[in-house]
Amino acid sequence: MSALTFKLKQEPPERLELSPLTPHGLAGMGKAEIEKIGIGTTRFGSRVGDIFRVGKGNAANIVFEGGSARFDGVASGLSDGAIRVVGRVGSQAGRLMQGGTLLVEGDAGPFAASCMAGGRVEILGDAGDRLGAPLAGEMAGMKGGVVIVRGRAGERAGDRMRRGLIAIGKDCGDYAASRMIAGTLVVLGKAGAMPGYLMRRGTIVLGRMPAAMSAGFVETGGGELAFTALLDRHLAAEGIGVMLLRRAPRRFGGDNAVLGLGEILLRR
Repeated sequence: MSALTFKLKQEPPERLELSPLTPHGLAGMGKAEIEKIGIGTTRFGSRVGDIFRVGKGNAANIVFEGGSARFDGVASGLSDGAIRVVGRVGSQAGRLMQGGTLLVEGDAGPFAASCMAGGRVEILGDAGDRLGAPLAGEMAGMKGGVVIVRGRAGERAGDRMRRGLIAIGKDCGDYAASRMIAGTLVVLGKAGAMPGYLMRRGTIVLGRMPAAMSAGFVETGGGELAFTALLDRHLAAEGIGVMLLRRAPRRFGGDNAVLGLGEILLRR
């Protein structure tokens, strides 16, 4: 069955909160009912019908034809089904996802995949700061699932990450995986300063030596690691990092300023 489409009429006059437009949220609703959903965040009070031309289709598969930096909360809380955005999105895309897939065919703003617990997010452009990270007052960031960013990511990607995989195809900003609790963060390009700052456990995989390393990390030597071969194969299947590490990467343990059970693996 064809996808339910939301065709953008023009650039929105205000920031939009699009979290109600998920397969679960729209189940059983007709076109007229969908067009009345309020998505505005200011005095304009925009409704779906003001911003989008709503098509007919199965709500389990949603397509936004046209994107905007004012699209906030896309696929927030998604539990199943698929959402695709032909264009860019604003902040908090894929936040609190439990399952399903989100594909963004453009850039994403800050806090993409924030605190997601399952499913898959793929961003074909760049991601903003704090990819997968918690909002202020939350104790943990990403808790599961897979995030693939084909472009660059901003600062503090994977902050307070607890579980899951984030793979960044190009460079990322400073403090990648800061305060990481567990999980895996991969950066194929150049990482900014201080990756793994105050990380407790988990694994950071870097394609290049970072701009600066925290003093809490100590090189522990290489050695054959079966995990790296498995990770290489998984990344290759995702179209990222063919044979990034092989079996004997450089290994740094840390951050010894806290628990010190994390690791940074570097391609030789």
